[in-house]
Amino acid sequence: MAEDLERMEGTEGEENIITLTMDDGSTLDCLVVGIVGVDEKDYIALMPLDGPDAEDGQVYVYGYSEDAEGEPMLEDIEDDAEFEKAAAAVDALLEELDGEE
Repeated sequence: MAEDLERMEGTEGEENIITLTMDDGSTLDCLVVGIVGVDEKDYIALMPLDGPDAEDGQVYVYGYSEDAEGEPMLEDIEDDAEFEKAAAAVDALLEELDGEE
């Protein structure tokens, strides 16, 4: 899981990019695909911009919240059933976005 993240918000018409700092200290820029709600909890879908996961079209799904200052916080989804629900919601979002193109 990412230990830390930095949000770089695009101006209107630009994409939002988040830089994840991974457990090994490396960083990874990811496109924010969207945030979906499932069972009163939010999840964020991130698409890496570089590396093998980007080439494979992988999408990362994390639990999402914001701290008191409005800074984004990510958490691993450790429960398989919860992950399946979140992944299904992200898949629906991706299909919706794909239909808009």
